[in-house]
Amino acid sequence: MHDTLVEKYSRPTPRYTSYPTAPHFHDGITAAHYSDWLTSLASGHTVSLYVHIPFCDRLCWFCGCATKQTNRYHPVESYLAALKTEIAAVGNLVDGDCPVTALHFGGGSPTMLEPADMLELSRMLRRHFNVAPSAEISVEMDPNDLTGAKYDALAEIGVTRASLGVQDFDIRVQRAINREQSFEQTRAVVEAMRQRGVRSVNLDMLYGLPHQTLETIENTADQLLSLEPDRIALFGYAHVPWMKKHQRMIDEEQLPGVHERYRQARRAAELFADHGYQRIGIDHFARSDDTLAGAHRGGKLHRNFQGYTDDDAQALIGLGASSIGKLPQGYVQNAVATGDYQRRVEEGLATVRGLELSEDDRMRGWLIERLMCDFAFSSQQLADRFGARADGVLREAETLVATDEDGLIEKADGDYRLTETGRPFVRSIAAQFDPYFGKGIARHSVSV
Repeated sequence: MHDTLVEKYSRPTPRYTSYPTAPHFHDGITAAHYSDWLTSLASGHTVSLYVHIPFCDRLCWFCGCATKQTNRYHPVESYLAALKTEIAAVGNLVDGDCPVTALHFGGGSPTMLEPADMLELSRMLRRHFNVAPSAEISVEMDPNDLTGAKYDALAEIGVTRASLGVQDFDIRVQRAINREQSFEQTRAVVEAMRQRGVRSVNLDMLYGLPHQTLETIENTADQLLSLEPDRIALFGYAHVPWMKKHQRMIDEEQLPGVHERYRQARRAAELFADHGYQRIGIDHFARSDDTLAGAHRGGKLHRNFQGYTDDDAQALIGLGASSIGKLPQGYVQNAVATGDYQRRVEEGLATVRGLELSEDDRMRGWLIERLMCDFAFSSQQLADRFGARADGVLREAETLVATDEDGLIEKADGDYRLTETGRPFVRSIAAQFDPYFGKGIARHSVSV
Protein backbone atom coordinates (compact mmCIF):
# COMPACT_ATOMS: atom_id res chain seq x y z
CA MET A 1 0.00 0.00 0.00
CA HIS A 2 2.75 2.46 0.93
CA ASP A 3 4.54 1.90 -2.39
CA THR A 4 1.37 2.88 -4.22
CA LEU A 5 0.96 6.04 -2.11
CA VAL A 6 4.62 6.98 -2.51
CA GLU A 7 4.21 6.77 -6.26
CA LYS A 8 0.98 8.78 -6.14
CA TYR A 9 2.15 11.57 -3.80
CA SER A 10 5.81 11.96 -4.73
CA ARG A 11 5.13 14.72 -7.27
CA PRO A 12 7.22 17.86 -6.83
CA THR A 13 5.75 20.28 -4.27
CA PRO A 14 7.07 23.21 -2.21
CA ARG A 15 8.80 22.61 1.12
CA TYR A 16 6.61 25.36 2.62
CA THR A 17 9.29 27.14 4.60
CA SER A 18 7.19 30.18 3.73
CA TYR A 19 3.75 30.91 2.35
CA PRO A 20 3.41 32.15 -0.30
CA THR A 21 6.63 30.50 -1.43
CA ALA A 22 9.62 32.46 -2.75
CA PRO A 23 9.04 31.77 -6.48
CA HIS A 24 5.96 33.98 -6.22
CA PHE A 25 7.83 37.03 -4.94
CA HIS A 26 7.89 39.89 -7.46
CA ASP A 27 9.79 43.10 -8.15
CA GLY A 28 6.82 45.28 -7.22
CA ILE A 29 8.13 45.23 -3.64
CA THR A 30 11.02 47.72 -3.49
CA ALA A 31 13.53 49.17 -1.06
CA ALA A 32 11.02 51.93 -0.33
CA HIS A 33 8.45 49.37 0.82
CA TYR A 34 11.04 47.66 2.99
CA SER A 35 12.11 50.94 4.57
CA ASP A 36 8.50 51.75 5.45
CA TRP A 37 7.92 48.28 6.87
CA LEU A 38 11.05 48.48 9.04
CA THR A 39 10.20 51.89 10.48
CA SER A 40 6.66 50.75 11.28
CA LEU A 41 7.85 47.96 13.59
CA ALA A 42 6.36 48.89 16.93
CA SER A 43 8.51 49.39 19.98
CA GLY A 44 8.84 46.08 21.79
CA HIS A 45 8.31 43.91 18.72
CA THR A 46 10.74 41.00 18.86
CA VAL A 47 13.18 40.55 15.99
CA SER A 48 15.17 37.62 14.62
CA LEU A 49 18.24 38.30 12.47
CA TYR A 50 19.59 36.09 9.68
CA VAL A 51 23.06 36.97 8.36
CA HIS A 52 24.10 35.34 5.09
CA ILE A 53 27.74 34.61 4.21
CA PRO A 54 27.50 33.41 0.57
CA PHE A 55 30.98 31.93 0.18
CA CYS A 56 32.56 28.48 0.46
CA ASP A 57 36.12 27.33 -0.18
CA ARG A 58 34.69 24.27 -1.92
CA LEU A 59 31.40 23.77 -3.72
CA CYS A 60 29.41 20.76 -2.59
CA TRP A 61 27.55 19.46 -5.61
CA PHE A 62 24.38 18.64 -3.66
CA CYS A 63 24.06 22.17 -2.26
CA GLY A 64 20.89 24.16 -2.93
CA CYS A 65 22.03 27.32 -1.12
CA ALA A 66 22.86 30.67 -2.67
CA THR A 67 26.64 30.49 -2.44
CA LYS A 68 29.80 30.69 -4.52
CA GLN A 69 33.21 29.11 -4.26
CA THR A 70 36.30 31.22 -3.71
CA ASN A 71 39.88 30.36 -2.79
CA ARG A 72 40.76 34.01 -2.19
CA TYR A 73 39.75 36.03 0.85
CA HIS A 74 39.59 39.40 -0.92
CA PRO A 75 36.01 38.85 -2.26
CA VAL A 76 34.93 37.97 1.28
CA GLU A 77 36.46 41.18 2.64
CA SER A 78 34.70 43.28 -0.02
CA TYR A 79 31.42 41.57 0.76
CA LEU A 80 31.82 42.13 4.50
CA ALA A 81 32.29 45.85 3.91
CA ALA A 82 28.92 45.97 2.11
CA LEU A 83 27.30 43.77 4.76
CA LYS A 84 28.36 46.19 7.49
CA THR A 85 26.89 49.07 5.48
CA GLU A 86 23.59 47.21 5.24
CA ILE A 87 23.62 46.38 8.96
CA ALA A 88 24.00 50.07 9.78
CA ALA A 89 21.30 51.15 7.30
CA VAL A 90 18.73 48.57 8.41
CA GLY A 91 19.56 48.92 12.09
CA ASN A 92 18.99 52.67 11.93
CA LEU A 93 15.45 52.07 10.63
CA VAL A 94 14.45 49.67 13.42
CA ASP A 95 13.21 50.99 16.75
CA GLY A 96 15.93 50.58 19.37
CA ASP A 97 13.41 49.06 21.77
CA CYS A 98 12.85 46.07 19.47
CA PRO A 99 14.86 43.26 21.10
CA VAL A 100 16.70 40.73 18.95
CA THR A 101 15.87 37.32 20.39
CA ALA A 102 17.65 35.16 17.81
CA LEU A 103 20.66 35.61 15.53
CA HIS A 104 21.56 33.04 12.88
CA PHE A 105 24.68 33.03 10.71
CA GLY A 106 24.14 30.95 7.57
CA GLY A 107 25.81 30.29 4.27
CA GLY A 108 27.66 29.32 2.38
CA SER A 109 30.08 28.86 5.19
CA PRO A 110 30.17 31.51 7.93
CA THR A 111 33.20 29.75 9.42
CA MET A 112 35.21 30.88 6.38
CA LEU A 113 35.47 34.25 8.14
CA GLU A 114 38.75 35.07 9.80
CA PRO A 115 38.44 35.36 13.61
CA ALA A 116 38.91 39.15 13.61
CA ASP A 117 36.19 39.57 10.98
CA MET A 118 33.84 37.29 12.89
CA LEU A 119 34.31 39.37 16.04
CA GLU A 120 33.91 42.68 14.20
CA LEU A 121 30.73 41.48 12.48
CA SER A 122 29.28 40.54 15.87
CA ARG A 123 30.21 43.92 17.32
CA MET A 124 28.63 45.68 14.34
CA LEU A 125 25.36 43.79 14.81
CA ARG A 126 25.25 44.60 18.52
CA ARG A 127 26.06 48.23 17.82
CA HIS A 128 23.08 48.69 15.50
CA PHE A 129 20.54 46.25 16.95
CA ASN A 130 19.29 45.63 20.46
CA VAL A 131 20.57 42.06 20.83
CA ALA A 132 19.06 40.63 24.01
CA PRO A 133 21.49 39.01 26.50
CA SER A 134 19.43 35.81 26.26
CA ALA A 135 19.39 35.74 22.44
CA GLU A 136 20.01 32.39 20.80
CA ILE A 137 23.02 32.68 18.49
CA SER A 138 23.48 29.86 15.99
CA VAL A 139 26.17 29.33 13.37
CA GLU A 140 26.40 26.91 10.46
CA MET A 141 29.88 25.35 10.52
CA ASP A 142 32.14 23.54 8.07
CA PRO A 143 34.67 21.34 9.90
CA ASN A 144 37.18 21.90 7.10
CA ASP A 145 37.29 25.64 7.88
CA LEU A 146 37.79 25.54 11.62
CA THR A 147 40.89 26.28 13.69
CA GLY A 148 41.55 26.87 17.37
CA ALA A 149 41.39 30.64 16.86
CA LYS A 150 38.05 30.35 15.07
CA TYR A 151 36.63 28.17 17.83
CA ASP A 152 37.65 30.84 20.33
CA ALA A 153 36.09 33.61 18.23
CA LEU A 154 32.83 31.66 17.98
CA ALA A 155 32.80 31.28 21.76
CA GLU A 156 33.53 35.00 22.20
CA ILE A 157 30.57 36.07 20.05
CA GLY A 158 28.34 33.97 22.30
CA VAL A 159 27.33 31.07 20.09
CA THR A 160 24.66 28.95 21.76
CA ARG A 161 23.98 26.48 18.93
CA ALA A 162 26.43 24.87 16.51
CA SER A 163 24.97 23.47 13.29
CA LEU A 164 26.99 21.02 11.20
CA GLY A 165 26.18 19.20 7.99
CA VAL A 166 27.02 15.50 8.03
CA GLN A 167 25.15 14.34 4.89
CA ASP A 168 26.60 10.78 4.86
CA PHE A 169 29.85 9.42 6.31
CA ASP A 170 30.31 6.87 3.53
CA ILE A 171 33.35 7.93 1.47
CA ARG A 172 31.84 6.79 -1.83
CA VAL A 173 28.77 8.96 -1.24
CA GLN A 174 30.95 11.87 -0.13
CA ARG A 175 33.07 11.74 -3.28
CA ALA A 176 29.95 11.62 -5.44
CA ILE A 177 28.78 14.94 -3.93
CA ASN A 178 32.24 16.56 -3.54
CA ARG A 179 31.95 16.71 0.23
CA GLU A 180 34.65 14.69 2.01
CA GLN A 181 34.28 15.06 5.76
CA SER A 182 35.32 12.32 8.13
CA PHE A 183 33.59 11.24 11.28
CA GLU A 184 36.73 12.21 13.21
CA GLN A 185 36.59 15.77 11.83
CA THR A 186 32.96 16.09 12.79
CA ARG A 187 33.52 14.70 16.27
CA ALA A 188 36.39 17.14 16.82
CA VAL A 189 34.12 20.11 16.06
CA VAL A 190 31.37 18.85 18.36
CA GLU A 191 33.86 18.32 21.19
CA ALA A 192 35.57 21.69 20.66
CA MET A 193 32.31 23.61 20.76
CA ARG A 194 31.04 21.78 23.83
CA GLN A 195 34.34 22.44 25.58
CA ARG A 196 33.71 26.13 24.96
CA GLY A 197 30.29 26.05 26.53
CA VAL A 198 28.01 25.72 23.50
CA ARG A 199 24.89 24.17 24.95
CA SER A 200 23.27 22.80 21.78
CA VAL A 201 24.57 20.94 18.74
CA ASN A 202 22.52 20.33 15.59
CA LEU A 203 23.63 17.78 12.99
CA ASP A 204 22.17 17.57 9.47
CA MET A 205 21.89 14.31 7.55
CA LEU A 206 20.70 13.79 3.98
CA TYR A 207 18.95 10.90 2.27
CA GLY A 208 18.41 10.44 -1.45
CA LEU A 209 22.08 11.04 -2.36
CA PRO A 210 23.97 9.15 -5.07
CA HIS A 211 25.18 5.70 -3.99
CA GLN A 212 23.23 5.86 -0.72
CA THR A 213 21.71 2.63 0.49
CA LEU A 214 19.90 1.51 3.60
CA GLU A 215 23.27 0.26 4.86
CA THR A 216 25.03 3.63 4.45
CA ILE A 217 22.02 5.35 6.05
CA GLU A 218 22.17 3.01 9.05
CA ASN A 219 25.93 3.37 9.45
CA THR A 220 25.81 7.15 9.22
CA ALA A 221 22.88 7.36 11.64
CA ASP A 222 24.73 5.18 14.15
CA GLN A 223 27.85 7.34 13.96
CA LEU A 224 25.83 10.53 14.16
CA LEU A 225 23.96 9.29 17.23
CA SER A 226 27.24 8.45 18.95
CA LEU A 227 27.94 12.21 19.01
CA GLU A 228 24.75 12.73 21.06
CA PRO A 229 23.45 15.80 19.20
CA ASP A 230 20.65 17.81 20.75
CA ARG A 231 18.87 18.10 17.40
CA ILE A 232 19.00 16.23 14.12
CA ALA A 233 17.70 17.42 10.76
CA LEU A 234 17.02 14.68 8.21
CA PHE A 235 16.61 16.32 4.82
CA GLY A 236 15.77 14.72 1.51
CA TYR A 237 18.27 15.73 -1.17
CA ALA A 238 16.55 18.20 -3.51
CA HIS A 239 17.83 17.55 -7.02
CA VAL A 240 17.11 20.77 -8.93
CA PRO A 241 19.85 21.02 -11.61
CA TRP A 242 17.74 23.45 -13.67
CA MET A 243 18.17 25.91 -10.78
CA LYS A 244 21.53 24.85 -9.30
CA LYS A 245 23.81 24.16 -12.27
CA HIS A 246 26.56 22.52 -10.18
CA GLN A 247 24.15 19.67 -9.38
CA ARG A 248 24.72 18.53 -12.95
CA MET A 249 28.03 17.14 -11.65
CA ILE A 250 25.99 14.47 -9.86
CA ASP A 251 25.35 11.29 -11.82
CA GLU A 252 21.56 11.07 -11.90
CA GLU A 253 21.70 7.35 -12.63
CA GLN A 254 23.16 6.85 -9.15
CA LEU A 255 20.32 8.67 -7.39
CA PRO A 256 17.84 6.44 -5.53
CA GLY A 257 14.26 6.41 -6.77
CA VAL A 258 11.31 7.68 -4.77
CA HIS A 259 10.59 4.28 -3.17
CA GLU A 260 14.18 3.91 -2.01
CA ARG A 261 14.20 7.53 -0.76
CA TYR A 262 11.09 6.78 1.26
CA ARG A 263 12.67 3.67 2.80
CA GLN A 264 15.86 5.56 3.64
CA ALA A 265 13.92 8.33 5.39
CA ARG A 266 11.82 5.84 7.35
CA ARG A 267 14.85 3.81 8.45
CA ALA A 268 16.78 6.83 9.70
CA ALA A 269 13.71 8.12 11.53
CA GLU A 270 13.25 4.71 13.20
CA LEU A 271 16.84 4.75 14.44
CA PHE A 272 16.50 8.26 15.84
CA ALA A 273 13.24 7.36 17.59
CA ASP A 274 14.83 4.21 19.04
CA HIS A 275 17.43 6.47 20.68
CA GLY A 276 14.82 8.66 22.31
CA TYR A 277 14.61 11.54 19.86
CA GLN A 278 11.20 13.12 19.43
CA ARG A 279 10.08 13.57 15.85
CA ILE A 280 9.40 17.21 14.96
CA GLY A 281 7.40 17.74 11.78
CA ILE A 282 8.62 16.10 8.59
CA ASP A 283 12.39 16.20 9.03
CA HIS A 284 13.59 17.27 12.50
CA PHE A 285 14.30 15.28 15.65
CA ALA A 286 15.14 16.56 19.11
CA ARG A 287 15.92 15.36 22.60
CA SER A 288 12.91 15.65 24.90
CA ASP A 289 14.59 18.41 26.94
CA ASP A 290 15.46 20.51 23.86
CA THR A 291 13.53 23.76 23.39
CA LEU A 292 12.39 22.59 19.93
CA ALA A 293 10.72 19.55 21.48
CA GLY A 294 9.13 21.78 24.12
CA ALA A 295 7.75 24.10 21.45
CA HIS A 296 6.34 21.11 19.58
CA ARG A 297 4.61 19.74 22.67
CA GLY A 298 3.20 23.17 23.48
CA GLY A 299 1.82 23.87 20.01
CA LYS A 300 4.31 26.72 19.55
CA LEU A 301 6.46 25.24 16.81
CA HIS A 302 7.13 27.44 13.78
CA ARG A 303 8.61 26.98 10.31
CA ASN A 304 10.77 29.46 8.44
CA PHE A 305 13.57 29.50 5.88
CA GLN A 306 15.88 27.65 8.30
CA GLY A 307 13.30 24.88 8.78
CA TYR A 308 11.54 24.09 12.07
CA THR A 309 12.20 26.51 14.89
CA ASP A 310 11.03 27.63 18.31
CA ASP A 311 11.84 31.21 17.25
CA ASP A 312 8.61 33.18 17.71
CA ALA A 313 9.99 36.64 16.86
CA GLN A 314 7.45 38.97 15.26
CA ALA A 315 9.86 40.00 12.50
CA LEU A 316 12.67 38.22 10.65
CA ILE A 317 15.28 40.53 9.16
CA GLY A 318 17.56 39.03 6.51
CA LEU A 319 20.98 40.61 6.01
CA GLY A 320 23.32 39.87 3.12
CA ALA A 321 23.01 38.78 -0.50
CA SER A 322 19.88 36.71 -1.30
CA SER A 323 18.60 36.98 2.29
CA ILE A 324 14.86 36.89 2.83
CA GLY A 325 13.06 38.77 5.56
CA LYS A 326 9.51 38.54 6.85
CA LEU A 327 7.76 41.46 8.49
CA PRO A 328 4.11 41.80 9.52
CA GLN A 329 3.34 43.30 6.10
CA GLY A 330 5.05 40.63 3.99
CA TYR A 331 8.29 39.26 2.56
CA VAL A 332 11.37 41.00 1.15
CA GLN A 333 14.45 39.58 -0.54
CA ASN A 334 17.85 41.09 -1.26
CA ALA A 335 19.70 40.89 -4.57
CA VAL A 336 21.12 37.38 -5.02
CA ALA A 337 24.37 38.07 -6.89
CA THR A 338 27.03 39.43 -4.54
CA GLY A 339 28.14 42.11 -7.02
CA ASP A 340 24.59 43.37 -7.48
CA TYR A 341 24.03 43.27 -3.72
CA GLN A 342 27.17 45.30 -3.03
CA ARG A 343 26.23 47.92 -5.63
CA ARG A 344 22.71 48.29 -4.28
CA VAL A 345 23.91 48.60 -0.68
CA GLU A 346 26.09 51.53 -1.69
CA GLU A 347 22.94 53.28 -2.97
CA GLY A 348 20.58 52.26 -0.14
CA LEU A 349 18.82 49.01 0.72
CA ALA A 350 19.41 45.91 -1.41
CA THR A 351 15.76 44.82 -1.74
CA VAL A 352 14.88 43.55 -5.23
CA ARG A 353 11.61 41.68 -4.72
CA GLY A 354 9.07 40.49 -2.20
CA LEU A 355 5.38 40.05 -1.59
CA GLU A 356 2.81 41.98 0.43
CA LEU A 357 0.52 39.60 2.29
CA SER A 358 -3.22 39.66 1.75
CA GLU A 359 -5.58 38.48 4.47
CA ASP A 360 -6.12 35.30 2.45
CA ASP A 361 -2.34 34.77 2.37
CA ARG A 362 -2.13 35.17 6.15
CA MET A 363 -4.96 32.70 6.73
CA ARG A 364 -3.64 30.04 4.36
CA GLY A 365 -0.11 30.61 5.64
CA TRP A 366 -1.28 29.95 9.21
CA LEU A 367 -3.13 26.80 8.14
CA ILE A 368 -0.22 25.43 6.11
CA GLU A 369 2.26 26.16 8.91
CA ARG A 370 0.08 24.27 11.38
CA LEU A 371 -0.17 21.32 8.99
CA MET A 372 3.60 21.30 8.49
CA CYS A 373 4.29 21.65 12.23
CA ASP A 374 1.44 19.78 13.92
CA PHE A 375 0.00 17.66 11.07
CA ALA A 376 -3.33 19.22 12.07
CA PHE A 377 -5.25 22.45 12.38
CA SER A 378 -8.25 23.52 14.43
CA SER A 379 -11.31 24.87 12.66
CA GLN A 380 -12.16 26.87 15.80
CA GLN A 381 -8.73 28.52 15.94
CA LEU A 382 -8.96 29.31 12.24
CA ALA A 383 -12.39 30.93 12.70
CA ASP A 384 -11.25 32.82 15.81
CA ARG A 385 -8.28 34.27 13.93
CA PHE A 386 -9.86 35.04 10.58
CA GLY A 387 -13.62 35.24 11.16
CA ALA A 388 -16.02 34.67 8.27
CA ARG A 389 -13.09 34.57 5.85
CA ALA A 390 -12.32 31.09 7.20
CA ASP A 391 -15.58 29.65 5.88
CA GLY A 392 -14.28 29.10 2.36
CA VAL A 393 -11.11 27.34 3.50
CA LEU A 394 -13.09 25.13 5.86
CA ARG A 395 -15.30 24.09 2.94
CA GLU A 396 -12.11 23.15 1.07
CA ALA A 397 -11.04 21.05 4.06
CA GLU A 398 -14.44 19.32 4.19
CA THR A 399 -14.16 18.48 0.49
CA LEU A 400 -10.64 17.15 0.98
CA VAL A 401 -11.80 14.82 3.77
CA ALA A 402 -14.84 13.70 1.77
CA THR A 403 -12.82 12.87 -1.34
CA ASP A 404 -9.83 11.30 0.42
CA GLU A 405 -9.63 7.75 -0.91
CA ASP A 406 -6.30 6.93 0.76
CA GLY A 407 -7.00 7.61 4.45
CA LEU A 408 -4.63 10.58 4.68
CA ILE A 409 -6.75 13.14 6.54
CA GLU A 410 -9.65 12.97 8.96
CA LYS A 411 -11.87 15.28 11.01
CA ALA A 412 -12.55 14.80 14.70
CA ASP A 413 -13.98 17.30 17.22
CA GLY A 414 -13.44 20.20 14.86
CA ASP A 415 -9.81 19.34 14.15
CA TYR A 416 -8.54 18.33 10.73
CA ARG A 417 -5.74 15.88 11.34
CA LEU A 418 -3.43 13.86 9.14
CA THR A 419 -3.40 10.17 9.86
CA GLU A 420 -0.18 8.23 10.39
CA THR A 421 -0.53 7.17 6.77
CA GLY A 422 -0.92 10.77 5.63
CA ARG A 423 1.94 12.38 7.56
CA PRO A 424 4.74 11.49 5.11
CA PHE A 425 2.73 13.24 2.38
CA VAL A 426 1.96 16.45 4.25
CA ARG A 427 3.59 18.63 1.57
CA SER A 428 1.14 17.28 -1.00
CA ILE A 429 -1.79 17.85 1.35
CA ALA A 430 -0.64 21.39 2.19
CA ALA A 431 -0.49 22.12 -1.53
CA GLN A 432 -4.25 21.50 -1.70
CA PHE A 433 -4.73 24.75 0.24
CA ASP A 434 -2.23 26.70 -1.89
CA PRO A 435 -3.89 28.58 -4.79
CA TYR A 436 -0.45 29.72 -5.99
CA PHE A 437 0.70 26.13 -6.52
CA GLY A 438 0.90 25.20 -10.18
CA LYS A 439 0.87 28.80 -11.32
CA GLY A 440 3.87 30.47 -12.91
CA ILE A 441 7.09 28.69 -13.83
CA ALA A 442 8.17 27.52 -10.37
CA ARG A 443 9.64 24.00 -10.24
CA HIS A 444 10.13 22.00 -7.06
CA SER A 445 11.87 18.88 -5.82
CA VAL A 446 10.03 15.62 -5.19
CA SER A 447 7.96 15.65 -2.02
CA VAL A 448 9.15 12.29 -0.61
